[in-house]
Amino acid sequence: MARIKGAVNAHKKRRKIMKQAKGYYGSKSKQYRAAKEQVARSMRYAYIGRKLRKRDFRKLWIARINAATRMNGMSYSRFISGLKKAGIDLNRKVLADIAVNDAAGFAKLVEAAKNA
Repeated sequence: MARIKGAVNAHKKRRKIMKQAKGYYGSKSKQYRAAKEQVARSMRYAYIGRKLRKRDFRKLWIARINAATRMNGMSYSRFISGLKKAGIDLNRKVLADIAVNDAAGFAKLVEAAKNA
């Protein structure tokens, strides 16, 4: 059986890491070992960040809905409960968008929640 040399694949792997490390400060963008460690850390941060972004947006939507419902004389929890009882199935992203862009439409939703 012929001997397989790893040079081509090793160079590809290093090139890939160095390409990902482009723009990093100092030796992290120049030296392979430092770049490899920093890229691994960056990938971890990116993974965590993708999870956090979902939480952050949900918090933002809830804050916007809460502000709009209080302007219409109702609390957030009673509003969400009322919507569920009224059979209005809108997610928080859409509700927040309505609250920001269409105050009259949101007021109608609050009334529907109050009546339910």
